[in-house]
Parts: sequence; C-alpha cells; structure tokens
Amino acid sequence: MHETTLLLIEVGALLLAMSLLGRLAIRIGLSPIPFYLLLGLAFGNGGLLPFDASEEFFATGAEIGVILLLALLGLEYTAEELVIGLKSSRRAGILDAVMNALPGAAVALLLGWGPIAAVALAGVTWVSSSGVVAKLLRDLGRLSNRETPSVLAVLVMEDLAMAFYLPVLSALVVGASLMQGAIGVAIAVTIVVVILFLALRHGHVISRFFPAEHAEPLLLGVLGLVMLVAGLAAEVSVSAAVGAFLVGIALSGRVAANASAVLTPLRDLFAAIFFVFFGLATDSSEILSMLLPAAGLAALTILTKLVSGAYAARRAGVGTLGQWRAGLVLAPRGEFSIVIAGLAVGSGIEPALAPLATGYVLITILAGSFLARLPDVEWFRAAVRRRSKRLAAAKA
Repeated sequence: MHETTLLLIEVGALLLAMSLLGRLAIRIGLSPIPFYLLLGLAFGNGGLLPFDASEEFFATGAEIGVILLLALLGLEYTAEELVIGLKSSRRAGILDAVMNALPGAAVALLLGWGPIAAVALAGVTWVSSSGVVAKLLRDLGRLSNRETPSVLAVLVMEDLAMAFYLPVLSALVVGASLMQGAIGVAIAVTIVVVILFLALRHGHVISRFFPAEHAEPLLLGVLGLVMLVAGLAAEVSVSAAVGAFLVGIALSGRVAANASAVLTPLRDLFAAIFFVFFGLATDSSEILSMLLPAAGLAALTILTKLVSGAYAARRAGVGTLGQWRAGLVLAPRGEFSIVIAGLAVGSGIEPALAPLATGYVLITILAGSFLARLPDVEWFRAAVRRRSKRLAAAKA
C-alpha cells in the first residue's frame, strides 16, 4: 500500500476513534485526556496494532498543539496581569522548584545513577505539563476562577526556568565547559526579556497589524506570528510554549478576543493530537520494568505539587477550595519531562531514565486528570467546608 494512502487511513482511523472517545468522556463527565493517552498506547510501540506511517504527522501536530494551548491561554490575560502574577508568585515559584525537583534528584541518587542523571530526573519531576494543565483548566471551565492566575503564574515561572535549566543540562550531558553553558543561558534569558518587553511596551502596536473584524487574515496572521516566535524561541533553547504564551499576552482588545474565537477549533484539534502522540511514542513494554518506582515517585510529587500549588493560591488570597483546585490541577507532568529525559538518555547518561520518566508522566497525567475534578465533587466540597469550620473554631 502506498505510504500516503496508509497515512490517510491511520490518521482517519485515529481521528474517528478520538471523536468517539471524546463523546464517551463527555457522556460520563470526565476529561478526555486519559482516553486519548490510552488510545495512543494501544496503537503505539508495543501496542495492539502499531501505527507507523502517521507517527511523523502526529509528532508535528503534537508540537503545534502545545503551542496553540499556551497561545490561547496568553490571549486570556494582559502583559500587566502576567507581570503582577509573577511578582506575587515569586516565593511560590521557589518553593515549587525545591519541593518538586528534590524528590527526583533523590530517587536518581538512590538508584545509583549519578549526579548528572539526578539533575535530569529533578527536571522531570519539577515541571508541570503546561499543555495538560491548560486543557484541564479549559475542560473544567476554570479559566475565570480566582486561583487560575496563580496556576498560570507557576506554569510560566516553570517554563521560564526551563530557559535556564535546559542549556545547563545540555552542557552537563555533553561535558561542555562552564563558559559554553553560561553563554547558552545568557542568550536564552535575553530572548525571554526582549519578548516580554515588547509585549509590555508595544503590545497595542502589535495588535494593530491584525484586522480584528476579518476572520481569515486574522487567523492566518496571528497563527503565523505565534508559530514564528515559538520557532525562534526554540532555536535559541527557550521554550516554544513560552514564546507562544508571550505572543498571546502581547495581543489585546478586539484582536485578542476575535483571535481566540477563530483559533479555538485549531487548538482543540491539535491539543487532542498532542495527547494521542504521547501515547503513540511510548513503548508500553518498557514501562512495566520501571512501573513501581515511577508510581512511588508520582505519588510523592503529586503531594508536593499540591502543597506548592496551594501555597501559590493562598498567597494570592484564594480560599481553601481554590487552593485545592490549584494544587491538584498542577499534578500532571508532560512535554518538558519527556524532552529532559530524552536529552539525558540520548547522551548515554542512563538508559533506564527513559522508561521511568515515561511511566511517571503517564501516571501523573492519568491521576492528575481525575484528581483535578475532586474539588468539584460535592462530598469533597463538604469535607473541605467542615475542616475549615473546625479550624476556625479552634482559632476562636
């Protein structure tokens, strides 16, 4: 069979299956993310019927999905709101880094993998998945919640931190000199600062380049700018997701509102593709060997992320239930964790790091997708209210 024909058959079959699973998720009141992941596992490496022809298509689609998720999140907020959120969440960001990176580093050292692998696994457990969290916030209708700016501030701080972390890790795994690593970090920091400065000072000027009332040129223009900036950011070792997010906040007014409307269908398509590709790229047979340590590490870091996320929301003046929502929705790890593990394994640091990281990410995404819904369940809300009353009575 011709390769293009096989590609069309595989992509068509997966899209139809995604549609059915998405409808099932809506029917039973769950996020479709776990279903998309399991679909990818079923047809990926080591699955029931591996799909090879469509792998490259889904890989590219997955990258676009993450970029669009963060770009549309950026359209929900202004640059001023971002800066205020980052300033107010500075302590929470430091706590988040310490509490979630240390468990990964400790596990790597306990397994005897050495200090460089410890640095890599620390990054795997530290950073929440911007793509998964963004989709959860949208699916659960929480974009306008009081705790959401705190959640986004933590995500952006983590993604910005990757601009420093990834060049350092790259230098460590290839044995580069301290000077080479410092140059990489300096370039990354400069790019982030320039993009943020343009968003703050000249965002209104950028918006004038796009026709707010004409859907087609608006769609093409905003999408083109998002992809261009994301690509340039990735080229200099800055997260493409950070670049896309900053483009989103740079746009304002009717341009931002109308761009969000025309980009939403594309975002939905490519975000779903991202989660399916994650499953397709995972060899389920290799995960089994590291499933136990991955599960233990996931349980520990879901708790540490709950603490750091709740702390960020509490500092922003959010109530107890909102603190639970903020902490639980940050549990999933994803795209950065896989990139970090791939970088380390590709350099020959520790082959077992790959299946551990993959199993860990899958567990946190699956568990996090369900845990994020807990604060919306009536028995959980009632339990939180009872505990709050007891604490208030004890203080009185």
